[in-house]
Formats: sequence, structure tokens, C-alpha cells
Amino acid sequence: MKMKKSLIFIGVLISLSLTLRAQNVTDLIISEVMAENDSSIVDDYGRHNGWIEIMNTSQGTLNFGGCYFSDDRGNLVKSEIPKGDLKTKLGPRQVAVLFASGDSNHGTFYLDFIIRKGSTIYLTSNDGRTIIDSITVLSDLPADMTTSKIALDNKKMDFQRADTPTVASPMLVNGIKHVETGSQKLKREDPYGLILTLVSVTVVFAGLIILWLLYGSVGNIFQGKFKRKKTAKGMTPEVAAAISMALEKEYGGEVYAAIAVALNDYLNDTVHDEESFTITIKHAESAWADKSDSFRRLP
Repeated sequence: MKMKKSLIFIGVLISLSLTLRAQNVTDLIISEVMAENDSSIVDDYGRHNGWIEIMNTSQGTLNFGGCYFSDDRGNLVKSEIPKGDLKTKLGPRQVAVLFASGDSNHGTFYLDFIIRKGSTIYLTSNDGRTIIDSITVLSDLPADMTTSKIALDNKKMDFQRADTPTVASPMLVNGIKHVETGSQKLKREDPYGLILTLVSVTVVFAGLIILWLLYGSVGNIFQGKFKRKKTAKGMTPEVAAAISMALEKEYGGEVYAAIAVALNDYLNDTVHDEESFTITIKHAESAWADKSDSFRRLP
């Protein structure tokens, strides 16, 4: 009895898992098909095969491994997508391209049939019976043009097949305006990278100029080149005259002249040294101050 219940429980889990998986892959659509590829994208072997683009319209990641593609309504399991390849996991609003080379042994993204104009392409769930999506290739489709489903509303992911051939846009969401990333737009508008190079060089030189100005200003500040000019506060002609008379009477003319010159340099901010609040008067050395001649010379 317990064994029977266990088998029933396992069967329910398996059925639920398959159901959830089937519901997940139903968010896939065939968004674009090219039958005659002359100069569009090439496969991993450098060949211009026809290709099919599928898109995940959901907000979650899904795995389309185990699903089937076919161009025959009577044989929906004509070409199976291998299971176990991590590349078959498709993120939200992402697309994948599969090549209709006629031989699936070439790789995971290769199909066992070749796309014919006027044929209908079917995408079938992993149960081999449920058709997830289909698209009929235009019978008058020119080379390098595609049959596409255009996004009427990119937010609601509402697509409708275009009645006329469209310009190929592999790996992009189809719509009135293709949804491009910033890098894709820059690559299209600046194929040689000239704009990117000019912007990079401009940014680098602007940064160097800013650093040069910054470090130059800081250096001048530390060297004292931006010191405020000193002013003689409270110095009036009467005070200056009184100081002059006192110095002349006390020290005589020579000392007075030296001090006057030093004061003049200081008050006019032309003092020769960088010391704050210090007046330096350097006396000239004379022969009388030289004691070297009085030293005893050794033989």
C-alpha cells in the first residue's frame, strides 16, 4: 500500500514538473526567419545558412532544450534541440539564432532541415505534440530579407507577423525601432571607433590639465607665493618721525639707515627671506672679524 502511494506521489511530481516546464516554454516565439542567406550572419563554420530566431517573451529564464523545430505539420519532432547544453537557457527578453543547415550533428543550434520559401516553421514543446508557435515564410521573400514578427507593444510583448519582407535584424528585438544596447548603437554609428577615441583622448587631457592646475595652486600656496601683503597698521607720519628721531639719537646715522632700509623692505613686502614677522639684517664680514690669521700655523 505504501509503495503504491509513493509511486502515485512520484507520478504527480513528474506530471507537475512537465506541466510547469511546458508552461515555461510557451513564452517562446519564432520572431524572425531567413530562407535565403547571401550576406547575412554566418554560422560557426563560415557558411551562409538560413536561420531562425526565437525569443523569450517572459520575465524569467527558460530552457528550450528538448523542444523541436519542424517544417512539416505531420512531423513536429523533425529536429530536436539537445538537452543538457547550458547555451539553451534563454534570459528574459533575450533571443537565440538557430541555423537550418540540414544536419543537426553540426551542433546544438543546427537543425535537420533547410528553410523553403512558402513553408511553415513550427516550434513544438518538449512533449512532441504541443505547438508553441509557428510562422509562415513569405513565398516571395527576397534574399537577405526576413519574415518577422513585429512587436506592437514591447512592454506587453505583443507581436504580429509583418505582411512584407523586413530587413534582417538577428539578435535584436523586432519592432518599429529595433531595441539596441548602448554598445550596439555606438558600433553602428561609429564602426571605426573614431568617436570613442576622440572622447577618450579629450577626457584624459582634460583630467591632466585639471591636475596640473590643482597641483600648481597647491604648490604656490605652500611656497608662500599667495601670502597676503603686509601692511603697517597704525603707522602714521608722526609715529614714523618720532621713531626716526629716537633711532638717530640713540644709535647714530649708520644703524638708523640700516634699520630704515630693513623696515622699508618689510613694509613693502620685499624682504629677502621667507620668515614670518622677522627682519633680518645681515652684516658684512670684515677683515677684523676674520680670526684665521691669528691661528698658530703648524710646520
